[in-house]
Amino acid sequence: MDMTSGAPDRQQVVADIIARTGIDEQMIERLVRSFYERARRDPLIGAIFESRIHDWEGHISRLCAFWSSVALMSGRYHGQPMVAHLPLPVDTPQFDRWLEIFAETARQVCPPAAAAHFLERAHRIADSLEMGIAAQKGEIRPRRARPEASMRGMQAR
Repeated sequence: MDMTSGAPDRQQVVADIIARTGIDEQMIERLVRSFYERARRDPLIGAIFESRIHDWEGHISRLCAFWSSVALMSGRYHGQPMVAHLPLPVDTPQFDRWLEIFAETARQVCPPAAAAHFLERAHRIADSLEMGIAAQKGEIRPRRARPEASMRGMQAR
């Protein structure tokens, strides 16, 4: 604990996340690769990825850095997810499907505590992106309930 500010030091927070969840860089890569294998074949969202991503290894690397930053606070990702998603043809059905596939994948490749950690963050990310894209279109949307399939097990901490 940092005694000057009363806030836990970043290394302690990260160590706690790792101890509670077992998440490490290898798990993140396994999750990201498994997710994209499924998402690329999905009838609703697969074509969105396939039409825009031409360097899959570069994309996987960038997304591993993103999830490392999100899940482990590594600071590896330096990008602007909102800017990257604004031009995409995505709305509620695509975000819900993304979350469903991500949830299935996280539950299959991660222990329950890690899956819950990833899913909590995935829901926040989806909410933020969906609201940001709607706002860019001049729409105001309230935060909404997500599909039940993507919510199961999120309380497993």
